Amino acid sequence: MRVGIIGRGGMADALGTQWRRAGHEVVTGSRSGGMREAAEAGTDAVLLAVPYEAVVDVVGGLAEVLAGKVLIDCTNPVGRDFGLLTAGGPAAAERIASAAPSAHVVKAFNLCHVDVWRLTPPVFDGRPLAVPLCGDDEGALSVVRRLVRDLGCEPLHAGGLDGAGLLEATAALLIRLWVGEGADAQAISPPLAYSGV
Repeated sequence: MRVGIIGRGGMADALGTQWRRAGHEVVTGSRSGGMREAAEAGTDAVLLAVPYEAVVDVVGGLAEVLAGKVLIDCTNPVGRDFGLLTAGGPAAAERIASAAPSAHVVKAFNLCHVDVWRLTPPVFDGRPLAVPLCGDDEGALSVVRRLVRDLGCEPLHAGGLDGAGLLEATAALLIRLWVGEGADAQAISPPLAYSGV
């Protein structure tokens, strides 16, 4: 696949490196140069890997280039106090979808620190990392599922784009626990057998 990545920070490098390793063609660009070229090159998918504070403006400026494309949002609207910057809505992913209304936005890859995405593969105690996805377009979700599996992870259906706010709030909570409290956030979730399912 041809994947464009907007951004040249840690997430862009980690995911881009893994996708290149899986055989995909990856083109990166940033606000300092090559951003439009990266968006144009991503004929199969475009990853948004820029800070949340800039993402809506970036996407709005590229809306015509992104029309019809799979647009992956891995941003986290989390403030310095670990609060959710989009509290009360709409979610970051929904704001991105409004800025590029003809793109097919999928929320993914926002729950883990960049170092997790550098693992080959991200497997913990014999269990591959699961990656929740929120999106409304089945074709776009199918593309992102493949990119998830190419990292050695398992995609999980987490609902439509209207559920992206839940993923973003989950990230804010996890970051608060991990960074703010130094806690093992995984300990808050019991095994499936005890979930009441």
